[in-house]
Amino acid sequence: MALSLDDITLLFARHGHTQYTGEPVTQLEHALQTALLAEQEGAGASLIAASLLHDLGHLLEDLGDTPTLSGVDDLHQYRVLPFLRALFDEDVLAPIALHVDAKRYLCATDTAYFAALSADSVRSLALQGGIFDAQQAAAFIERPYAQDAVRLRRWDDRAKTAALATPDYAYFSRYVVQSLRGEQRERVDQP
Repeated sequence: MALSLDDITLLFARHGHTQYTGEPVTQLEHALQTALLAEQEGAGASLIAASLLHDLGHLLEDLGDTPTLSGVDDLHQYRVLPFLRALFDEDVLAPIALHVDAKRYLCATDTAYFAALSADSVRSLALQGGIFDAQQAAAFIERPYAQDAVRLRRWDDRAKTAALATPDYAYFSRYVVQSLRGEQRERVDQP
């Protein structure tokens, strides 16, 4: 089943208040902070939309508090793709799909990166396949949209500040609308 823009808004309204597991922010606060960082660094509309939506897969299924403590990887980066494919092209979908592997890449290529990860992010890294070896890292960064996924990952890691003031969801949803596939955008633009 594909999600509509209204469905995405409803998911954030219904589940955005839930705690972003192991972090001092909610799911919505994390999404808004990630999008804000993307905007502040001059990302295009599609990468800002991907930043806002990158963890939407967590909102599709309630796995309880901190699933990584139970050894569960929810595969959120893949779970959400079938729901978004009718709305977006690869410039939005690929960074979402690749943002977990971008963490594995950064751990392999940036010596300071791993030390800065939160405890929950370290636990999820192990469940997500661990740190890439040199060959895996080289193959990853050659993939289309891998550089965007790395940028998204860095914003993702920084978007965990309690009580940070950000614009609201409606503000960032304009980037989502701008990033819709042509035929989807035409439907939104029609009165």
